[in-house]
Amino acid sequence: MKKGLITTGILLSAVLMTACMSSKGGSSMAVGGEVTGTGGSSVSEPTPYGMVLVKRGSLKIGTDKIDSLWGKKVPEREISVDAFWMDETEVTNSKYRQFVTWVRDSILRERLADAGYEEYRIEEDKNGDPVTPHLNWAKALPWRNPDEDQAAILESVYKYHPFDGTKMLDASQMNYKYETFDYAMAAQRKYRLNPAERNLNTDITVNPNEVVMISKDTAYVDDEGLIHRETITRPLSSMWDFVNTYIVNIYPDTTCWVNDFQNAENELYMRLYFSHPNYNEYPVVGVNWEQANAFCNWRTDYLMRGLGGSAKFVQRYRLPTEAEWEFAARGKDGNELPWEQEGVSSDKGCYYANFKPDRGNYTKDGNLITSKVGIYSANSNGLYDMAGNVAEWTSTVYTEAGILSMSDMNPTLKYNAAIEDAYALKKKSVRGGSWKDPESFIKSAWRSSEYQNVGRSFVGFRCVRTQVGTAGKVKK
Repeated sequence: MKKGLITTGILLSAVLMTACMSSKGGSSMAVGGEVTGTGGSSVSEPTPYGMVLVKRGSLKIGTDKIDSLWGKKVPEREISVDAFWMDETEVTNSKYRQFVTWVRDSILRERLADAGYEEYRIEEDKNGDPVTPHLNWAKALPWRNPDEDQAAILESVYKYHPFDGTKMLDASQMNYKYETFDYAMAAQRKYRLNPAERNLNTDITVNPNEVVMISKDTAYVDDEGLIHRETITRPLSSMWDFVNTYIVNIYPDTTCWVNDFQNAENELYMRLYFSHPNYNEYPVVGVNWEQANAFCNWRTDYLMRGLGGSAKFVQRYRLPTEAEWEFAARGKDGNELPWEQEGVSSDKGCYYANFKPDRGNYTKDGNLITSKVGIYSANSNGLYDMAGNVAEWTSTVYTEAGILSMSDMNPTLKYNAAIEDAYALKKKSVRGGSWKDPESFIKSAWRSSEYQNVGRSFVGFRCVRTQVGTAGKVKK
């Protein structure tokens, strides 16, 4: 079908939908005792910082073409997704370092409070009533004039290189603990706390004494500072059984530059790419899937603290699903690549993305490795670097069947692999291609995978946040 016909069809659909939707909202005034609905004002959600709105819509994702390089066919299917906010660029070194710094400072506040500096922990409210103990972020750390004990504590998160004596952050200590509640699992009938609610078929007698087993993730740090993770299975007893606990070392694997490319002089990137200010606006790499999820959780909590009581309806930051990512990357016209033009470069030879144009020639597009985020033009959704620069993690489990094994509405496939699961079950979908990939790998439909505990020099991520209440806002 020609693009002009597609555009006409979309416009016609938009007109018909507008005609079918009433502009009336809210509830009417009560008249003569009639039921009119409860009151309440709609909430207009402001644009989150650094994000753009991808309106709800539908798209045939995947492709029916056979890949010329690998001979693989990417599964295709017509899907629909709700509206969501998406980072306009990949998460940068600067933003991820803010996360690392926060973890460092939280460790120091905890140690200062444990050492008797009680001002770094809050245990009472302003009225003197007890509250759940939490760190006092309003109290600055004593970097300038610490006493002897404080100085020792501040020094405790650092170490010195045995060869040249360089002072550096002790990455092994940068552990972030967080908890999640599995709302989807808690909603399943087979896991209802009330046995009578587990089957609605009244012809079946429910055994009130039936024992339902449930699995949950938990973690702890031992006396030697080692993280232990395990998936435990036990009888369902309360809503707390749907709470999963994670402890993640969140420092990027800076050695990925050496391990990904054997016999290459990449020591400079290993030592400086994440820490040097010249790379502030470059996409963070060496972050695995587990670390990216930890960042999303921290970013949500960081926002909640800033908003206070007004955070009631704010959705959590998360990784995009594989379908959301492709839907956003293709732009408003569903293009094969995130730009409207044919090919990967203009008539003047200017490339539209950071990728590997020729065999062995990484610099033909002006870059050797990654580039600063946002230096190429955005797609029609206002998103930068949706092709090339770094490939990006999604929340979706990688399977060969892809979209064919998912729903056609807000499709995704999740599996929290247990430690004892086969390593093959720990693959997550990665999209977009990177600075090291050829043209066919940066197409919006191309699928690849990485193991969830592996950080790569060519894989980064960006966050999304579902928009609440998007009636009538259709991508067109």
